[in-house]
Order: sequence, then structure tokens, then C-alpha cells
Amino acid sequence: MTTENQDPLGEDRSLLIVDDDRPFLTRLARAMELRGFSVETAESVEEALAKARAAPPAYAVVDMRLGDGNGLDVVSAIREKRAEARAVILTGYGNIATAVTAVKLGAIDYLAKPADADDVYAALTSTTGEKVVPPENPMSADRVRWEHIQRVYEMCDRNVSETARRLNMHRRTLQRILAKRAPR
Repeated sequence: MTTENQDPLGEDRSLLIVDDDRPFLTRLARAMELRGFSVETAESVEEALAKARAAPPAYAVVDMRLGDGNGLDVVSAIREKRAEARAVILTGYGNIATAVTAVKLGAIDYLAKPADADDVYAALTSTTGEKVVPPENPMSADRVRWEHIQRVYEMCDRNVSETARRLNMHRRTLQRILAKRAPR
């Protein structure tokens, strides 16, 4: 292995991924295993805290908002047990205040969802001070909007009326958007 590809923590490639979106969690776990990580997953703050306390991972990818609490609690617990752990926060609700809080609690990066495995891997293994390369094929604004609508729709248990209310959108407009294919 060349020095530029070595892990900041050496041979320990334990990774805890915490997300309540099961399909995303499964895909990311599989992708990170293919990149050489030893992956543990959790779908709740409670489950993640138990795993982090039992065996603090070298790396963590944690969703900000989980069904039973805040992912920042998981990052804080991991950093208490293992100060050199490298944690990345994922969120669909990015704002400056939460990004600052995440970094203060020890996260090394803050990625907006949907982030792919390459983005997560790059964030976990980047060295301090290294500038992130912008994506070659970023999502279009239409795709970002569509992803956001889909996420809110799923959070509302696929209830069109509730989703429309939360998005401040007419129900029929939302139905038309949901009936269409995802933009590129």
C-alpha cells in the first residue's frame, strides 16, 4: 500500500454506519465492505450507542436525524471512548448551525444526503487540511428537489396529504411529481 492511500488509523477499519433508512443503510454497508471496512450497522440512536460503547469503531457514518434522537449523540459517545475515531455526519437537512455543532462534537465532515459511497469514503479517509474535489457529475437542481420530496414523502409514511402540507405544496401538484420518473 502506498503512503497516500494508507488509513489515518492504520489497520483498524472498523466502521459503524447509523441510519434509519434501511435500503440506504444496506447499500452503503455493502459498498463500504467492498472498500475494505469491517462494517457494523445500527438503525437507531439506542442501538448505535450500545454498539459504540461495547466496541468503539475507528470510523463512523451517522445520520443526523434518527427516529429516536439525534445522531450527534452517537458521534459524541464514540469520541468519548475513542478520541481518534473519524466520524462523518450525513443529513438531508443541512444548515450551518448543525454543521458547526457536528464539527465541535468531533465529526470530521458533514455531507448532505444523498451522498454516495465514494463521497463517504473520501470524507472518511481524507487527511486534515485536504481540499475535497468537487463532484464531476453533480446532481441537477431538479434531482435534488425530487430527492427531497421523496425523503419527506417517506418520512410521512407515504401520506400524500401530510407530505403536501409539510412541503407547503398543493396535493395534486405533489401527486403529479410523485407519478413522474426521477430527473437525472
